[in-house]
Amino acid sequence: MGQDTLLLIYLGISLVIMLGLVVKFKINVAISLVMASLFMGLASGLGLLGTLDGISQGFGGLMTDLGIPIGLGVILGKLISDSGGAYSIAEAILKRTNEKWALYSLGIASFVLAIPVFFDVAFIILVPLAIQLGNKINKPLPYAVGAIIIGAAIAHTLVPPTPNPLAAAGILDFDLGIMIVVGVIVGLLGTLCTVKIYFMILDKGFWNKDTDEDATMENPYGTMDIPENRPSAFLSIIPIVLPSILILFGSFGNVFFDENPAIITFLSDRIVALLAGTIVAYFVAAKALNKNKRDLSSSEAMQAAGIVLLITGAGGSFGTIIKSTGIDQAILNIFVSDAHSTISVLLVAFFMGVLFRTITGSGTVAGITTMTIMAGVSAGVDVHPVWVAMASLSGGLMLGHVNDSGFWISTKIAGLSVKGGLKTYTTSEAIAGFVVIIITIIGAHIF
Repeated sequence: MGQDTLLLIYLGISLVIMLGLVVKFKINVAISLVMASLFMGLASGLGLLGTLDGISQGFGGLMTDLGIPIGLGVILGKLISDSGGAYSIAEAILKRTNEKWALYSLGIASFVLAIPVFFDVAFIILVPLAIQLGNKINKPLPYAVGAIIIGAAIAHTLVPPTPNPLAAAGILDFDLGIMIVVGVIVGLLGTLCTVKIYFMILDKGFWNKDTDEDATMENPYGTMDIPENRPSAFLSIIPIVLPSILILFGSFGNVFFDENPAIITFLSDRIVALLAGTIVAYFVAAKALNKNKRDLSSSEAMQAAGIVLLITGAGGSFGTIIKSTGIDQAILNIFVSDAHSTISVLLVAFFMGVLFRTITGSGTVAGITTMTIMAGVSAGVDVHPVWVAMASLSGGLMLGHVNDSGFWISTKIAGLSVKGGLKTYTTSEAIAGFVVIIITIIGAHIF
């Protein structure tokens, strides 16, 4: 048996270890990732100290790039959410549309909100609006719920400053501004196309109200206190777009200067950009929240960020250990017979992302681990790394199910049965993953 095959077998065993710890023994995903990393490093010959060094370097390297930006991004989103600004944005988008396009606008509203906030927060904010909208235009529950899931899942997966797309530029070594532009364009196209396809499936009788909705739930549509004096949609969207504008300054500067002036490099740094957005969010939130409430909101955001950072860092450790074993070359040798085959590399990244997402239930783990492995693979292929990132992340969109917290949040808050959750959360995200990889393959061949 060749060394390449052995490495893939060890990877498979490490994934089984991770899955067993998470599913069977209910161990935290971060701890399970470290355990899987230990096995992978030792089995593949990195040695005791080499394995420990790989785990430390993988965690520390990712936190160096992402620790502060992720924390700032979480605070920004929490302030906009708690002040009612996110609700104002969603309401403004829905008011500016007619009945024919109302559900598509709901998907776009969900996409916009999920850029600064986590999937579950965007979902909770939009569900009450979605239910009202569905009743108004006489559409069954899954139409509105599906539109929210699609928009939020795609934005959370593809558009910085959420952890995966924020990490993509550093892992695959390309300009973060490119990730923002491509993520937004592909994400918006993907959202509209996925919503259309999902609605076509629902139109064919895919939904059964009797078995797919849970009539026993007392309060199925969630609760969120929206301040009466919340900031306007215009004010609320400024902290969201400001970091992207500053980061893009650096990208545009590269076009006009051989080397960006220090001021442009400073302002376009992800830490400075997100710090600026967070400071603006703090002042925007002042319309609805006093100082103590804003401080409390920031503190709660940091508690939530701690979990995200731990899982993200552990995913970086696992990815670094895997990369250290030389498995990227093994993948090229076994799966990519032509090292210049763009579509082969993109499909390998896609299906690897699907595998990690299905097993771990975490899109963050799936995306970061896949991109880390593919960083070495993509170096020998004539394709811009942003498309490798998009392929990896589109795989991480796929097949979220009962081992995914997002599945239970959307299922229980929307008042669905488990079967209904599979028909909304799992099915819509599966369609989204396929749509995004198709757009990615097309984009990689055009650009």
